[in-house]
Amino acid sequence: MRTSRPAPLALLTAAALAAAAGTAARAEPRPLWEFGLGAGALVFNDYRGADTVHAYPVPVPYLVYRGKFLRSDHNGLRGRLFDQDRVELNLSVNGTTPVRSDSARHGMPDLRPTLEVGPSLDVHLWKSADARVKLDLRLPARAAFTVEAAPSMIGGFLAPHLNLDLAQRRGPDGWKLGLLAGPLFANRRYDAYFYGVAPQYAHADRPAFQAHGGYAGTQLIAALTRRYPSCWLGAYLRHDTLAGASFADSPLVRRNRYWSGGFGVAWIIRRSARLVDSED
Repeated sequence: MRTSRPAPLALLTAAALAAAAGTAARAEPRPLWEFGLGAGALVFNDYRGADTVHAYPVPVPYLVYRGKFLRSDHNGLRGRLFDQDRVELNLSVNGTTPVRSDSARHGMPDLRPTLEVGPSLDVHLWKSADARVKLDLRLPARAAFTVEAAPSMIGGFLAPHLNLDLAQRRGPDGWKLGLLAGPLFANRRYDAYFYGVAPQYAHADRPAFQAHGGYAGTQLIAALTRRYPSCWLGAYLRHDTLAGASFADSPLVRRNRYWSGGFGVAWIIRRSARLVDSED
C-alpha cells in the first residue's frame, strides 16, 4: 500500500462508477439509526515526515443516524445549517499516535498521542441530477490537544480541500469512492511540537530548529467503501508531500513524501425499527 500503483486503479474505478447508469433521486424509507462494530488495520508513519512506520490494529465502529437536523454517516457527524442543500457544519476529528524511540528523535522527549477536534464548514459546489456524483469544498479548522492525564493544547491546524464523491448507485448500498486533495496549514505551536529541536537536544547530526508555522504540505486521499445488508467494507490510501512546508528543513523530517493506508470491516448489529425518508 506504500507504492504509487493503487492511484491509477482508483482513477479507473472512479471513471467506471461515474459512467454507470443511474435513476432519478427520490427519498426512500430507511432505519433512523444503524449500529455496527468491526476491526481493521492502519499503516502509517509515526508523524508526517518520519521515516519510522508502524501498523496498528484498530476497532471499527459503524454508526448511521438519519435525523432531521443531526446526521451521522460515511461523511461523518454533521449538523445542517443555513440552506441544507448548499452548506453544512460538520465535526472534524483527527489524531496522532505516541512516538517513542524514533531514530530522528533519540534523546528527545517522547511525543504524546494527540486529538484534533474542530468544526468543518462544508460547501456543496455541484452534484449530478441523480446525486451520485458530488463535489464539495470542505474547510475544517481543528485545535490539537495531547492525550494524557493533564491535556495541553499544542496548536491549531487548517486543512481546506476539495472532495469528490462518486457512488455506484443511489442510497447506502453499492460501491462509493471518495477523492480528496488540498493543502495543510498549522500554527507555530503545532509545528514546534512535532518538528522543533531545542538547543539542549541539538548535536552534529541534529542541529537546533525553530518552527515558524504556515504551509504544512499537501495530502491526497482515495477512499473506497461498500455497504452490504449485513456488513460494511472500507479502505483508503493517502499520499503526503512536505515539499515547500515551513518545517521542511527540520532535522526531524526524514521523508518529504510517502504513502500510508488502511482497511476495515464492520458488521451491522442493530437497526432502528423506526423508518424515516432518506435520500442517502
